[in-house]
Amino acid sequence: MNTAVDDELIRRNPCRVKGADRYAVPERPILTVPAVFAVADSLAPRYRLLVLLAAFTTLRFGELAALRRRDLDEEGLTVTVRHARAELQSGRLFDKGPKSAAGVRTVSFPAELLDDVTRHLEQFAAPGRDSHDFVGPRGGQLRRSNFRDDWGKARKAAGVTSELHFHDLRHTGNTLASTTGASTRELMTRMGHSSSRAALIYQHLTSDRDRAIADRLRAMIREGGGEATGQE
Repeated sequence: MNTAVDDELIRRNPCRVKGADRYAVPERPILTVPAVFAVADSLAPRYRLLVLLAAFTTLRFGELAALRRRDLDEEGLTVTVRHARAELQSGRLFDKGPKSAAGVRTVSFPAELLDDVTRHLEQFAAPGRDSHDFVGPRGGQLRRSNFRDDWGKARKAAGVTSELHFHDLRHTGNTLASTTGASTRELMTRMGHSSSRAALIYQHLTSDRDRAIADRLRAMIREGGGEATGQE
């Protein structure tokens, strides 16, 4: 239900029970960079960019589905989030504004994705500056239910865990961004959160990250002329 709140499918979690959050939650899968590309390559070409942007800009599925041509800036290497796709119980789709001001944001994407962005806009996006970037083979709007089978097949073909949800690409991207040394505020802006709570989750230390910090401190000591004396 918290994931549904993050995806802006519901306004609040109706399942909150006092004290019920005091338990160990299994860690969600985190993909390596090669695994992200393996999943992207296992999908139909029209959905390749969907996976890459989810992982490397940490946009939610609803935000990706609502993107329009004008939201992708090839020169500035950015994607701007203005809306999120919502689906009513009747099945009707519509694009709405994010639930908070922080949700409207511009996120930079790696230059290595530029060719994929250009190719996608040329071959798969709907025509017209205000048209959607991600549409189905027949030009229909992208919805979760239609994409679910494609996702399951790609996940299997790429050899990643069957527990991997599309939303875990966002989790992967947030983790990767955190390991670059991004600050809490930078993570909050990138994630589209007005609270630091979620951003702080990704700033926990791993053994590899801790070793990298120690190695940098070692370099600083050497550059500063310091050295161990060996004396007690």
